[in-house]
Amino acid sequence: MNMQVASEKPDMLPPARVSRWAGVLGMAAIAAGVVASTWIAASTWRAVRMKPEVRTIDVTGSAKRRIKSDLIEWSATIEATAKDRTDAAKQLREEEAKAVEYLQAQGVKPDEIRPSSVNFQQLFDTVYEGKGQDRIEKQVPAGYSVTQTIVVASTDVNRVERVSREISSLLDQGVSITSNPPAYFYTKLGELKIEMLAEAAKDARTRADNMIKQAGGASIGELRSADMGIININPANVTSTNYEGNNDTTSLDKDIITIVHASFTLE
Repeated sequence: MNMQVASEKPDMLPPARVSRWAGVLGMAAIAAGVVASTWIAASTWRAVRMKPEVRTIDVTGSAKRRIKSDLIEWSATIEATAKDRTDAAKQLREEEAKAVEYLQAQGVKPDEIRPSSVNFQQLFDTVYEGKGQDRIEKQVPAGYSVTQTIVVASTDVNRVERVSREISSLLDQGVSITSNPPAYFYTKLGELKIEMLAEAAKDARTRADNMIKQAGGASIGELRSADMGIININPANVTSTNYEGNNDTTSLDKDIITIVHASFTLE
């Protein structure tokens, strides 16, 4: 009996499918190569463009000066009262004339004296009528109060300061007058701030030099940035600070403190 034995051979892909898979694998290899080369080129370009890290030191410099106010503003309030509005105004004019005469006699110049407008206020007395539960409260007109403020602004600080303390002597002449606290100013503050900011910047450089000298390993390079901090004007020997800055007007002698924040490169 003749028997046919089938030969065992592995399955083979058709030639067309083999060619198609080879093309796909080739395109994938090319794409991967393009991506890799692009990433290498980008990384190299970024490394070329990236500057080396700059080392810096940030310091704060300050400057302080004692100043004496060169302008004073002071005011005093005159008051007159009367049953009649017209009589109260007349009395006030008489008291104002005495006050102005006194100021000029003390050496205050006429152009340094500025009387303000007159203020009227009607006065009332409280009276009670009736008894027990029928008792009522009433406001009864009692007259008028008239006030006026006299303002003195002068560069003769010592003279006006003395007058502000002695003005109460007018009470002996029948003048009802109240002295208000003087306000002291320094008129050359703008020019002084410029000088002091330069001093504060110099102090910042000195502080940076000293820090690096102690630490070692570097030297101070160029100034990268600088900004002005707050300026505090305090009464003499007072060191209080404020985020918005102090501007004292209560004292004749003041301390002005300026601050500068600076950044220097390290070499």
